[in-house]
Amino acid sequence: MGLIASPLFGLFLLAALALAITPGPGIAYVLARTVGGGRAVGLASTAGTALGGLVHVAAAAAGLSALLMQSAGAFTAVRWLGAAYLVYLGLRTLLAHADEPAGEPVLRSHGARRAFGEGVVVEALNVKTAVFFLAFLPQFVDVALPLVPQFVVLGSICVMLNTAVDVAVVLGASAALARWHRRVRLRAWLQRVSGATMLALGIGMALLRHER
Repeated sequence: MGLIASPLFGLFLLAALALAITPGPGIAYVLARTVGGGRAVGLASTAGTALGGLVHVAAAAAGLSALLMQSAGAFTAVRWLGAAYLVYLGLRTLLAHADEPAGEPVLRSHGARRAFGEGVVVEALNVKTAVFFLAFLPQFVDVALPLVPQFVVLGSICVMLNTAVDVAVVLGASAALARWHRRVRLRAWLQRVSGATMLALGIGMALLRHER
């Protein structure tokens, strides 16, 4: 395939990996779900964020991301909706910790199905992902080849890398909690970090300016 053989493909992989390990709403969300429900719920949440990422891949391939960027009203609506949802999840995570009694922490799990669904929403409403695909992927496509398949391939690789990082976060967090299951401070610290991160990202998304 011409795209894979392109000298830019290796650069694309390095850039995509660097972006995948950068903390964002997906990582904060799967960390919060792992702390609250354990490894199975955390893994379900990663499947949700992966599906949400594929929504952006399909949108980019269909040209919807470009349309979104051209419409200030559509951009603003999605931005505020995504920001509000992240703020809600962040506050819910922080308040859930505040309600815990002293002593051994109690796992609060709303189930893998809910974690999966929320993961889809978190990533699908992440307008920064739409902006990323619109700005990043075109740098590595070959204009001599059909564009839609290239967007699908490159976007799917980004989603797979992001998902791999999310899975690593889940496994690492669950292993740490299993090893130190009696240490309340570790669980509390992880929950505070994930909740505060989602809250900060939601506020940051709300402040993101649309530039035409």
